[in-house]
Amino acid sequence: MEARAVAWGGDFAFPLPPWRSRKSFLLLLSFLAPAETATPPIKALLVTGGCCHDYNIQKLIISEGTAARARIEWVVVQEGGNKTNSQIPLHEKSDWAKGFDVVVHNECFADVKDPKWTENIVRPHREGTGAVLIHCAMHCYRDGTGEWFKFCGVTSHRHGAHYPFDVVPAKGDKHPILGKFPERWKTPQGELYQVVATGENCKPLATALSKETKKDEVCVWTNQYGKGRVFGTTIGHYNSEMADPIFLDMLIRGIIWSAGKDEKDFLKPFDPEKTKFRWETFKDSKEPPKAK
Repeated sequence: MEARAVAWGGDFAFPLPPWRSRKSFLLLLSFLAPAETATPPIKALLVTGGCCHDYNIQKLIISEGTAARARIEWVVVQEGGNKTNSQIPLHEKSDWAKGFDVVVHNECFADVKDPKWTENIVRPHREGTGAVLIHCAMHCYRDGTGEWFKFCGVTSHRHGAHYPFDVVPAKGDKHPILGKFPERWKTPQGELYQVVATGENCKPLATALSKETKKDEVCVWTNQYGKGRVFGTTIGHYNSEMADPIFLDMLIRGIIWSAGKDEKDFLKPFDPEKTKFRWETFKDSKEPPKAK
C-alpha cells in the first residue's frame, strides 16, 4: 500500500508500513502537518464618489494606508462622478454588499432622496454587515424618512468654516478604536460638521469645539444599527486629515471593530518612516471645490 501527502509545500510518496494502520498513519500526519493557515484577511468594500472632495486621492489613502497597518483586502468602487444626485450602478443590485465583512462609505450624494434606494443601501448593514462612515457620508440620502441618519447614528445638516480643530476623546475608558489616539489631536485642516442629534444606540468617542456653535460637536462615534456595527467620523474633508497617521490608525481600528474582528488577529507592525504611498506623489493635486 502506498500513501501520498502534501506537507510544507512538498509533494512526496512513501510506502505505508504493513504493521501500521491507516488510522495511526493519519494521526501521525496530524502531528507532522503544519499549523492551519492564519485567519483570512478582512474583506472590505470602499464605496466612494460624488461631490466636493478629492476622492481620486482619498481612495488611495484609505486603501493603502489601512493595508499597511492590517491584513485587509480591498475592493474599491468609485462611481457617480462629482454630482450630488448620482444613483450609482453598484446600488442597483440587491446583493451589492454580499461577501464583504465591512463596507466603508466615503461618498457624497446629498440629493439622492429615494427611500427605496436608501433602504437597499442600509438593509445589508441592518442584517449584520459592518459599516464605516466618513465625513460627507453623514450628509447623504436625505429622503425624508430619517432612516439614513438612524443608520449613521448622528444627524447633521451642515458644517462650519474651514479651519483646524482639536479632537478630544470622551472621558472614561478609551474605546479600542482610539487605542493609540492622543489626549488631543489638532487636525492639519478641517471642516467640522454640526451634529444636531445622536441616536439611542450612538456612543460618542470624541468631540471637537465648533467656532460657530460654541459646542463640543461629536466627530467620532460608534453606533449599533440592527445587527450591524457602525463606526463613524465627520473628520476627513481634506486629504491632509485623512493621510495623518493618527487618523489612519483610528480608521483601521474602526474597520476591524465594525467587522466584528479582534485587533490582535489583524493588526501588523507599521513604521511610517519606512513606508511610502502612491498618494504622496500627488502632492500637487488640486484642492477639492468648496462644499455647497
